Amino acid sequence: MKVSVVGTGYVGLSLAALISRKYEVTAIDIIKDKVCLINSGKSPIADKEIETFLSSKKLHLKATTDISECKDSDFIIIATPTNYDTATHKFDTSSVENVIDSIEKLTPESTIVVKSTVPIGFSESITKRKQISNLLFSPEFLREGRALYDNLHPSRIIVGIPFKDQNLQDKAEQFADLLSECSEENDVKTLVMGSTEAESVKLFSNTYLAMRVSFFNELDTYAERNGLSSKQIIEGVCLDPRIGNNYNNPSFGYGGYCLPKDTKQLLSNYATIPNSLIEAIVKSNDVRKRFIADTVEQKASKKEATIGIYRLIMKSGSDNFRESSVFDIMRMIRNDGYDVIVYEPTVKDDAYNDWKIVNDLDTFTTKSDIILANRFNQELDPVKDKVFCRDIFNRD
Repeated sequence: MKVSVVGTGYVGLSLAALISRKYEVTAIDIIKDKVCLINSGKSPIADKEIETFLSSKKLHLKATTDISECKDSDFIIIATPTNYDTATHKFDTSSVENVIDSIEKLTPESTIVVKSTVPIGFSESITKRKQISNLLFSPEFLREGRALYDNLHPSRIIVGIPFKDQNLQDKAEQFADLLSECSEENDVKTLVMGSTEAESVKLFSNTYLAMRVSFFNELDTYAERNGLSSKQIIEGVCLDPRIGNNYNNPSFGYGGYCLPKDTKQLLSNYATIPNSLIEAIVKSNDVRKRFIADTVEQKASKKEATIGIYRLIMKSGSDNFRESSVFDIMRMIRNDGYDVIVYEPTVKDDAYNDWKIVNDLDTFTTKSDIILANRFNQELDPVKDKVFCRDIFNRD
């Protein structure tokens, strides 16, 4: 069996590594530097597990910038970015559509599997619009920094068929079996359903996770304002097995590539449908950011104070800044008249966009009157009296 994966971000690269344990895989990306790194056994993303896998000589994986290399593949997986467009209030699916067009010209007999997150109804819409009959949708459920692990130990495998086309049933089951076979689990729960239902599963799953983050952040806001111990309250609440300990560590708001855009896309799908909870989840994240900014400004006490931002990354073990919640907080603080400096060692220049970078830790901590840290690190211990952080359990 020959498999191609278009797009080598967290989703595409982890899938390519997973499947290439047993089958020939061609990874395709438009960025030449990423392709060179993959072919040399190195990872272009910050993920130690993927790095270890790529350095293995046992993988059947090659990377290229030439999409014609996907010709005659049994399955072609599309894992290109679908950013949220604030003007249209929808995902920008142009990269996915462009790849579909290229595949249909090159190798129309191949089965296309969209792994990129798309709006509800996308698969049926594009199947009808482009008059194609070889497209499936399979949502991904991966944590950033644990993408390969989550592929090796999937919580479930879901494959969606547009219009519940029975002609694609065998292909859907074959693709599900492929992912299951390449995993390290013996009995993975697998569901084959309509593509619109599968698209809904993805967005509702991430919105539920965002709801949990928002709930515990609002619990923390209440505790902070009333001088209570968030940790004690959360530990007591989460001992209930119906609630559990997942996604309960307070933060500056949910961020990263998936949750912000997926919640907004789902809310857009509710444009003509009665709701209050979905809208509240999106709004709650903005309220939390404003609370963090206001609290830091109160602690700074003086307008000439310099507020230091410790790390831009969304979570520990990641190099991703996309949609990190701290950016909105930084803008709020600067708009309120405070000087802002940033410590982010993954940025090698002295500026990132229009933010001043100070990457000597001693200089950064000395210049900062108060330090804002979404996640605490032991290197801040000497100046912990300066640090404002809501990381209770020292984990993501």
